Amino acid sequence: MVASAAILGAAATTSGAFAAAPGAVTPKPAPASQTMRALPSAPVEKVIVTYKSQAAEAGSNTAAKSDTAEKAAKTGEQLSFERRLAGGGALVDLGDSATKQDLTEVMDAFRADPAVASVEPDIRAYAMAATPNDTDYAKQWDLFEPTGGMNVPAAWDKTTGSGVTVAVIDTGYAAHSDLAANTVAGYDFISTSSDARDGNGRDADAKDEGDWNATDGECGTGSRASNSSWHGTHVAGTIGAATNNTKGIAGIAYGSKLQHVRVLGKCGGSSSDIADAITWASGGSVPGVPANATPAKVINLSLGGASSTCPSVYQTAINGAVQRGTTVVVAAGNSNANASGFTPANCSNVINVASTSREGNRSYYSNYGTIIDVSAPGGETRRSTDTPGTVTTPENGIYSTLNSGSTTQSTENYKPYQGTSMAAPHIAGLAALLKSAKSTLTPAEIESAIKTNARPLPGTCTGGCGSGIADTAKTVDAVTGTTTPPTGNVFTNATDVTISDNTTVSSSIAVTGRTGNAPAALKVGVDIKHTWRGDLVIDLIAPDGTVRNLKASSSSDSADNVLTTYTVDASSEVANGTWKLQVRDVASGDTGYINSWSLTF
Repeated sequence: MVASAAILGAAATTSGAFAAAPGAVTPKPAPASQTMRALPSAPVEKVIVTYKSQAAEAGSNTAAKSDTAEKAAKTGEQLSFERRLAGGGALVDLGDSATKQDLTEVMDAFRADPAVASVEPDIRAYAMAATPNDTDYAKQWDLFEPTGGMNVPAAWDKTTGSGVTVAVIDTGYAAHSDLAANTVAGYDFISTSSDARDGNGRDADAKDEGDWNATDGECGTGSRASNSSWHGTHVAGTIGAATNNTKGIAGIAYGSKLQHVRVLGKCGGSSSDIADAITWASGGSVPGVPANATPAKVINLSLGGASSTCPSVYQTAINGAVQRGTTVVVAAGNSNANASGFTPANCSNVINVASTSREGNRSYYSNYGTIIDVSAPGGETRRSTDTPGTVTTPENGIYSTLNSGSTTQSTENYKPYQGTSMAAPHIAGLAALLKSAKSTLTPAEIESAIKTNARPLPGTCTGGCGSGIADTAKTVDAVTGTTTPPTGNVFTNATDVTISDNTTVSSSIAVTGRTGNAPAALKVGVDIKHTWRGDLVIDLIAPDGTVRNLKASSSSDSADNVLTTYTVDASSEVANGTWKLQVRDVASGDTGYINSWSLTF
């Protein structure tokens, strides 16, 4: 999501016409000069119907067509069965003239059918990036500067991403000599020829045909005329641009292969196309599409849309990708709002990435919240108080590969963008480095390693920025075993545990391989994301059930998050066994989650 457009470079945001963000407690609104442009309100023309497994329509296209015809007769709408999705859902076309009322009537008709498990709109997603300018590798601060950078060069002597394919599910590929050597065959998943601008629907050519809009309102209420973004090409450069070739920029995982999977064209892209693209990119089967010869072990989704929940079509595709061993990285979004109201950022089994500035602050446009997993450089090509659409600080953007064409492709070039779309590929590149360094790593282990080894933001973050700014070299060292715990064995649990109002939750660590009792100075590292941390009571529970209080509640402690290490005299406890971190929320109005915790023996 690029921040200036809220549709180019972060978590692609789909139309907000049919799903409002949940009413959660959020930071105070930003001044008018800092507010983000609203996403277009594009009409929904299709719905995705998932039938119960025992229903005939679940496995028969003929039965699904018949059911669609019955619903058309019932509602008076011109419905047609279009195709079966990779996840099993049926895509039903409402026609170009369908209104919101028509959509409601059709969805109500399907929901009333006992054979239907779910029905959801085929919502739009958009790319997310910002206003560009120029620089060179020496100004790729995001890779190497100690304040806001991600400590990338120090990892290159151990891994460059060799043997890993990274799928960039985005606008497609604009020809660029700094990407060509690392690019493998992709696919165009845009099923509507007018959106694809290539004269047909899906095909094996992932060329970016441009995503420009000629006039205001062309892509729905609130949309603006704009030039082509070449967004997917910019994202790809951050991940895997050729390096040490005496030109251009350095990619984070420059030894990896890039696979462009085109889903965003004119007026964004549909959730049905994006879901099928996720399935295909990760090596799954999509009806009517040839198998992917080079399945990706990392997927980057710098796209998204407004939705208070994750559509099942997304979640099904993401779950399938993760089960096949593919790590899915998603941009949080560029609306300076809680990321829980945007999708696929609010889906499970993803690494949700917020954006930080060169100074190490949360970027003024970046979404935030308890569902953020980690942060990465996304840049700021203007100050938050500058006029939207201007470029006043190009040196503070993320510089990458691009194209000079206003609408259709012209000559290659490089320019800086800003956005969570630019932050996400930093994490996708890091995931590729990790997978290359240790091929047995699962997506969950990759996520845990990135989060556990992140460093706190040197600047400020209101609302929640995950575990901090990812540290590339530290994370690579951790998974390759090149670092030694400071005082012996460190046992960690980085699985998120939600902390709701007035509830008690716990997270367990099974300690094995120790002899005798725990030390008198047992280190308990705690990373809890929670607004108004004074609501929390934190206890350590030993294997025999003994409770040691680490933190009491306090009605006056309004600060966010608990990120600290407690020292506990546990010398009376046997070391081996299951230890628990118990967290009790004693008030209403603020929630969060256990991000990770550790025991150092």
